[in-house]
Amino acid sequence: MLSRLMSGSSRSLEREYSCTVRLLDDSEYTCTIQRDAKGQYLFDLLCHHLNLLEKDYFGIRFVDPDKQRHWLEFTKSVVKQLRSQPPFTMCFRVKFYPADPAALKEEITRYLVFLQIKRDLYHGRLLCKTSDAALLAAYILQAEIGDYDSGKHPEGYSSKFQFFPKHSEKLERKIAEIHKTELSGQTPATSELNFLRKAQTLETYGVDPHPCKDVSGNAAFLAFTPFGFVVLQGNKRVHFIKWNEVTKLKFEGKTFYLYVSQKEEKKIILTYFAPTPEACKHLWKCGIENQAFYKLEKSSQVRTVSSSNLFFKGSRFRYSGRVAKEVMESSAKIKREPPEIHRAGMVPSRSCPSITHGPRLSSVPRTRRRAVHISIMEGLESLRDSAHSTPVRSSSHGDTFLPHVRSSRTDSNERVAVIADEAYSPADSVLPTPVAEHSLELMLLSRQINGATCSIEEEKESEASTPTATEVEALGGELRALCQGHGGPEEEQVNKFVLSVLRLLLVTMGLLFVLLLLLIILTESDLDIAFFRDIRQTPEFEQFHYQYFCPLRRWFACKIRSVVSLLIDT
Repeated sequence: MLSRLMSGSSRSLEREYSCTVRLLDDSEYTCTIQRDAKGQYLFDLLCHHLNLLEKDYFGIRFVDPDKQRHWLEFTKSVVKQLRSQPPFTMCFRVKFYPADPAALKEEITRYLVFLQIKRDLYHGRLLCKTSDAALLAAYILQAEIGDYDSGKHPEGYSSKFQFFPKHSEKLERKIAEIHKTELSGQTPATSELNFLRKAQTLETYGVDPHPCKDVSGNAAFLAFTPFGFVVLQGNKRVHFIKWNEVTKLKFEGKTFYLYVSQKEEKKIILTYFAPTPEACKHLWKCGIENQAFYKLEKSSQVRTVSSSNLFFKGSRFRYSGRVAKEVMESSAKIKREPPEIHRAGMVPSRSCPSITHGPRLSSVPRTRRRAVHISIMEGLESLRDSAHSTPVRSSSHGDTFLPHVRSSRTDSNERVAVIADEAYSPADSVLPTPVAEHSLELMLLSRQINGATCSIEEEKESEASTPTATEVEALGGELRALCQGHGGPEEEQVNKFVLSVLRLLLVTMGLLFVLLLLLIILTESDLDIAFFRDIRQTPEFEQFHYQYFCPLRRWFACKIRSVVSLLIDT
């Protein structure tokens, strides 16, 4: 009996897994889940911990063993999705950026969105001019440290805080000037609200970039925003397509297709190539979810989407949440006392301060993060013939960031940004969503070919260790061969066409074979089934049977007898 109890308790322990979720303020929340726990259960635990009701804008992101990022699907098991060894590590992030963050009902929701956009600004995902960057950073200062006090804030106090990966002394002085003269008296909630209103007006608000290549082999970043689909190349937004113009999203292997229907019945198909099939599928799923969330009126209109056409093998996916309009209607019905938000002072040279949201169920110290310095191509030739070509900024504008940056790495793996003489260009720091080592190396090789020296920092949300120099060199050799083999889009398209034709022929032959079997059963078998009996009694079938099928059967029987007799004689 004792052994049974011991074995039962050991089995129950094996079915429990420890999960650590990194929050937007860099603190961590740890809990235990069962083996069959769905993603919705873990997400509800987090939202209860944060006292969050407007939770449809947020999600949980994780990195699989192949270093590919994913959003946790709430209808599936957490353990089966992660495919890694426990304890599991994930991140709580904004998944769907509100179209109007100022219209959010509760201050706690605005605060969490504020933390996310502050991260975007720090990691270079939010592109803006120098004047806009100074104003955004001043709002952050006001929200975190309050009014300017000459006794507490000596000359150059803004340089102790890092709002961007890199910035100049001139920008630091501008930030301090705005904080001193324009924002005095604003409460943290007011400063955060003004920050959100300003960030919302920027063209890259809500951008979560996915690295790809266009049909010409040029590097590009694809992203989905509350307003539509965006393509970035270098420091320009070369495509912006509204959600009501997007008719279909599809992927096959590493190829992503976007079908666009514009005015005057003009149809366009945009084609891009992702680093891996897994990255392409992740891009496709993100597009399906964003299109459903922002475009549809009701969640009942959501349909299961297939990645390929009829008769062809492909992935199927369905968005399982509510849409933006339903979320706003639900938020308007919230009637409770606003939850208390415990804000902590801003920590110098940190991307996000450690801020508590009340008593924690379980938390552990913040772990170290490491930066991966990679290089990307800048100043790529924009698609001038595109009707959607809209430059984010002019490279000759005097009030914009210039693409000059230097970075270094310390032995402690902490983030170090060297302040350049010129201003910072966020376009050079756009971060790819998939954290795939080979995709980073592809960009590095492309950058080296073009002779540029610019670098970016990528936030690593996994516990993966840094590869050694030998591993990087071996991986670089493999990826150079991959780059050489990837240079022929026409050949790849021809191969796909041939495979499609073969699949169509096989499917057609299979259908004909099934119809032939059904015909033989109808005409030759004695099965007395109501369905067959009704067909046999129709005048059309009787005419077909006596005028066509019987003569054809006699002809085949005659031919078979002649062949058999010939074989016997020989």
